[in-house]
Amino acid sequence: MHEIIDGFLKFQRDVFPARKDLFRKLATSQTPRTLFISCSDSRMVPELVTQREPGDLFVMRNAGNIVPSFGPEPGGVSATVEYAVAALGVTDAVICGHSDCGAMTAVATSKCLDHMPAVANWLCYADSAKLVNDAREHATERERIDSMVCENVIAQLNNLKTHPSVALALALDPMNEGGSVTHAKRS
Repeated sequence: MHEIIDGFLKFQRDVFPARKDLFRKLATSQTPRTLFISCSDSRMVPELVTQREPGDLFVMRNAGNIVPSFGPEPGGVSATVEYAVAALGVTDAVICGHSDCGAMTAVATSKCLDHMPAVANWLCYADSAKLVNDAREHATERERIDSMVCENVIAQLNNLKTHPSVALALALDPMNEGGSVTHAKRS
């Protein structure tokens, strides 16, 4: 805990004064263009890997970068997506998978998660990705896991499109050519 407190004090002492104008502007408003959905893995830091400034990304993180399909039970993911699109007017959404994802490793290898029932339940939102991934041939366990990460991003993008605010934004965007969501695959 001392390291966290020391880091905060260093921020107040060294970083904040040098960037006071930016933080003053951000104190009263935010206008991010991008909703960035990533894993809660401590090694994945959205602003660092994208080299974005504070205020550029509206970030949501959870185990496995999951976006459940829109449904009758409101949740934190749905509320975050809706706020980003409807209130903040983000124009882009990124779902960022990453290598060595523990959540996707557990799904791809059918790891027993009986001791973590909440995690097991949450990862069921990756079932469609697992079904597709399991239908493919994989030469190695590493290929199976890497493919699972990619299939999960595709599945979560499809789930994201079921959210009413996203569907409306896609339908109203003349540059979107019919309301499609695309993904990028890293090599």
